[in-house]
Amino acid sequence: MKNIFVNNEPNNCTLDDKWLHHKPARLILFSIIGFVSLLLLASCNNNKQEVAVKTEDIYYTCPMDPQVVESKPGICPICHMKLLPAKKSDEQKNNNELELSPEQIQLGNIKVDTIHKGLIGNQMVLTGILNFDQTKINVVSARVTGRIDKLYFKNIGDYVSKGAKLYELYSEELNNAKEEYLLAVQKKKVLGNTIIDYNQLIESAKNKLLLWGLSESQINILSIENKNTSTTFYSTEAGYITALNVQEGEYVSEGGSIVQLADLSTLWVEAQVYTSQLNQLKQSAKATVQIPDIPGKEIQGTIEFVNPEVNPDSRINLIRIKISNKDHLLKPGMPAYVTLKEPQQKTFTLPMDAVLMNGKMTMIWVQSSENKFESKMVETGLEEGGYIEIKSGLKDGDAVVTNGAYLLQSEYVFRKGASPMAGMDMGGMKM
Repeated sequence: MKNIFVNNEPNNCTLDDKWLHHKPARLILFSIIGFVSLLLLASCNNNKQEVAVKTEDIYYTCPMDPQVVESKPGICPICHMKLLPAKKSDEQKNNNELELSPEQIQLGNIKVDTIHKGLIGNQMVLTGILNFDQTKINVVSARVTGRIDKLYFKNIGDYVSKGAKLYELYSEELNNAKEEYLLAVQKKKVLGNTIIDYNQLIESAKNKLLLWGLSESQINILSIENKNTSTTFYSTEAGYITALNVQEGEYVSEGGSIVQLADLSTLWVEAQVYTSQLNQLKQSAKATVQIPDIPGKEIQGTIEFVNPEVNPDSRINLIRIKISNKDHLLKPGMPAYVTLKEPQQKTFTLPMDAVLMNGKMTMIWVQSSENKFESKMVETGLEEGGYIEIKSGLKDGDAVVTNGAYLLQSEYVFRKGASPMAGMDMGGMKM
């Protein structure tokens, strides 16, 4: 091959080497290399973006507790199982909606009804126990000091009628007062009422005997009955003996208690109320008392008293309801159930089965369109007779799932791996 002279000097380069040293050729080559590099760089960026997108489309959940949703791997805080990756579908972008086929709706027996207003009232059921009506308890006391010679009733629970013989008492003071009365009566008969006013003396001695517990009839027959050192006293009240405070042969002082009598024609029902229920309690509510020991027995009553003090240990308060017991079938100590009902009001109501509750959150399923259902957070209120009040979250005319709400919930969790209530607060907003 012929030598090529550059600057009058021989050069051993071939024609191909000369092409490489040619300036336009070098520019073309470098351009091709740069273009290929740009293509490779763009391909790498696209792969990175694709990886990032794929990463953002993955979340981690627990197979046992699908309501647990995390953005990175970890351990379930509930069952401590390893969280598994799951892919978010396009359907999950509408977190509250679920679409079923007509066959699924039929097999699931899913029923829809338009929400409407109904009557509902607050109802509270409390446990209680029957007790004595403290306003109907009477204490029979001694009017004068003396010794109990005889008791006509000796057992707790005996019934004492008004005017029945209760006890006999020996009293020196009382015997002296009797003698004064009898002496005044005798002197009036002998001396008349000319010099001394025996009528006044007789009246004064009689009043003393009346104050010490003798009756008019007892005083009137003092002059004709045999002189008895003991005096019989009669019951001034009727009732069952709940306390017997003396025994035969014991001495009792003036004002000392002999027996305690309870009239059971009315009773108290003392029911327990927790502090969390006090804000629902209204004294205007009607009370219905049921006695488990007497099936079918229902008694109407009213709240008479609410204890202003809460037991600090049990956090329980007591309310008192007065009921009638004219037939004396009810006994203190019997258990009772107290149902408190307030006047009913007209508001939106749903069957209890239509409402799903999870802690403090409450939701329902509504039919958004044909074969499509959407979950909604609602605020509930009163409960009565299998129905619950819906305070907010729904409007008149909404088609609510009244049967099959739990099936929809399960299907949603199965498809999407999380409950529609996961991550929601009371207002239905993402936390």
